Amino acid sequence: MADAGQEVAHRMAEAAQAWLDSLDADQRRVAVGPPPGAGGEAEAERTRWFYTPTDHGGLTFHQQRPAQHRLVMRLVASGLSEAGYTTVATVLGLENVLDRAEGFSVNWGRERTRDPGMYYLRVFGEPGGRRPWGWRFGGHHVSINNLVVDGRVAATTPCFLGADPAASPLLGGAKLRPLGTSEDLARELVRSLRPELATRAVLLPRAPNDIVAGNSTRIGDRVVKRSELWRPGPHIPDRAEHPATGLDGANQRALALTPTPKGVPGAELDAAQRELLRALLGTYLGRVPDGVSPMSRYDDPAALDAVHLAWAGSTTAGEPHYYRLHGPRLLIEWTNVHRGVNHAHAVWRDPETDFGGDVLAAHHAAHHAP
Repeated sequence: MADAGQEVAHRMAEAAQAWLDSLDADQRRVAVGPPPGAGGEAEAERTRWFYTPTDHGGLTFHQQRPAQHRLVMRLVASGLSEAGYTTVATVLGLENVLDRAEGFSVNWGRERTRDPGMYYLRVFGEPGGRRPWGWRFGGHHVSINNLVVDGRVAATTPCFLGADPAASPLLGGAKLRPLGTSEDLARELVRSLRPELATRAVLLPRAPNDIVAGNSTRIGDRVVKRSELWRPGPHIPDRAEHPATGLDGANQRALALTPTPKGVPGAELDAAQRELLRALLGTYLGRVPDGVSPMSRYDDPAALDAVHLAWAGSTTAGEPHYYRLHGPRLLIEWTNVHRGVNHAHAVWRDPETDFGGDVLAAHHAAHHAP
């Protein structure tokens, strides 16, 4: 009997193959990449990811017919929980809301700047085949990366979601906040800390401009430059060679990612705070189906003990802030700084094996050893 990871992989393969079967030869040349682990520039392309409105690599909605759009979204849904899919679909639609917020006036020299059609899908390898395969879907504020090895989902990170605006008005006085719970739970947790723990949790009184690890392929202490957040092309942000975080010197060192996590570990939290921490983890690890989510790992008290909370900026709602959760095989980063503190970035990563590098290595050692 197939386990949950195999069942999710099977749904992914069926959806990916249905999409590929709908493409003509020209579309396939753009839509299909080499299998994972191909090495060299091919593997570099698979592990190159973005969350800015730049070329993510693959076939856009604009290059497809409406019937194919539906097949794209079927594949996207196969890798997400129901709540995760709803959130991703909402983020895509926010491009229209952002366009209005900017007065329909931003012009980067392309036909439309804030463009819900500029999301890209690429499949790597042959879905459902014997060799590893994977797929990537991304565009502005979305990056979903999946790897299947030996018929089972082996990796689902990096998994990035953002929201701009982070909060938008709805009729009746309600607000649309696609990532709001990730912000509210974290703030409730850090504000609940007793003074000694709060002093250790808040690493810097100023929030960085962006997540610290940026869109790095491998997490380390390298400082990501703003230009690296974009594929080379017509739009490169101002101050491109400055750190993406906007921090330097002592501030940069205070927030730098280190092998030993900074901040306050779950082991020092009381029972109510540990429940908040676990619920906060769920807003990230619950993006994917239960069968492949690592959320059950944190049923083990020792695993929750090792998750560190770190914060930067103000703990007052409506003011710029950043936080991260860091522990074994876990890095979550959040920032909400720009557009009047109404522009959120939220990423979930596995520092040890983003893109499934360790699983790929084990597979090749087992099946392709000399």
